[in-house]
Amino acid sequence: QVQLVESGGGLVQAGGSLRLSCAASGRTFSRYAMAWFRQAPGKEREFVAFIRWNGGSTYYADSLKGRFTISRDNAKNTVYLQMNSLKPEDTAVYYCAADVSGLGSSAINDYEYWGQGTQVTVSS
Repeated sequence: QVQLVESGGGLVQAGGSLRLSCAASGRTFSRYAMAWFRQAPGKEREFVAFIRWNGGSTYYADSLKGRFTISRDNAKNTVYLQMNSLKPEDTAVYYCAADVSGLGSSAINDYEYWGQGTQVTVSS
């Protein structure tokens, strides 16, 4: 069993930055692909970014390239999401997720473990 705990959300003005963290329990974190998804009120959960088990490959939603950066520290069992130039439309609950295959994808159903989410609110 893997437990994921997100942190770092909050209220920020448009144009600002936030860094989200997701701490994972267990000794097999380094084998998993990790991802961030988000869900805005009244909308479906959507893919943000994923990073493969060794950190060598990262993928982003096209609309977020250049503003968001995903990274991981396997020694700390933690994955990060650096978010810059935030816009009001980035307001959502952000979730981290783990894919035990280590490959990652943009598909929600490929992830076996999920955190509880952290709220990000961007004011205009």
